[in-house]
Amino acid sequence: MGKSVIILSDDEIALLKESSLLVGRTLAEVARHIAPGVTTEKLDAIAEEFIRDHGGVPGFKGLYGCPSTLLISVDDQVVHGLPGDRALRDGNVASVDCGVLMNGFYGDSAYTFCVGEVAPEVKKLLRVTQECLALGIEQAVDNNRTGDIGFAIQQHAEANGYGVVRELVGHGLGRKLHEAPEVPNYGRRGHGVRLRNGMALAIEPMINMGVKEVKQMSDGWTVATRDGKPSAHFEHDVVVRAGKAEVLSTFTYIEDVLEQKGELVKL
Repeated sequence: MGKSVIILSDDEIALLKESSLLVGRTLAEVARHIAPGVTTEKLDAIAEEFIRDHGGVPGFKGLYGCPSTLLISVDDQVVHGLPGDRALRDGNVASVDCGVLMNGFYGDSAYTFCVGEVAPEVKKLLRVTQECLALGIEQAVDNNRTGDIGFAIQQHAEANGYGVVRELVGHGLGRKLHEAPEVPNYGRRGHGVRLRNGMALAIEPMINMGVKEVKQMSDGWTVATRDGKPSAHFEHDVVVRAGKAEVLSTFTYIEDVLEQKGELVKL
């Protein structure tokens, strides 16, 4: 990541928001089809077609050699799972991470889905991870620091007995998918890069049910928990503002679909 932090104009933020909302609509299309028996490569194909049909291009595909539109990480996979012929099973949880490039700006968001009937303790992990995201966003205000975001996420996760991944972090967002600054999900209040009005950030807690340690899998992409316990991942795009962060992405489209299917889990 570059060292210089970029401040976006209101016009640029409006374009970034369009990309972020298309990510949300794409993830909602994934939500229509996610079910036991569906392969991750099928979901990937659905997402790519949807993005292209709506005027965007997949933001991940081809970037850093990524072969897919989505990164789908199941159960103990934390992030960067590559779609393939794996069929989802009842009781899985699947983090679906999606990026879109449109009008010169990237959107980037992730949502962890329950597949069929999921164990109560895993549902709790998902609920707490969403709460961590909300608490982190609360700290994305002018004159705070990245450490304030990380501290809020870390405190809530660890208070619930969960591990906070260290090796993977959130990031700035704009004309590149990964801009400065890095946004760790752990940290100390008052430390890190100072936040300024107009900075766009992708905040993305990656929280493990067990230990914080992770391992790289043999495909060179997938990152999994060291102890094999489940992980959850939720991500929003936000703009730093005075007083209260502006959230650009949304889970509303996803949750509307899940509610229509009768599958909206009260986390």
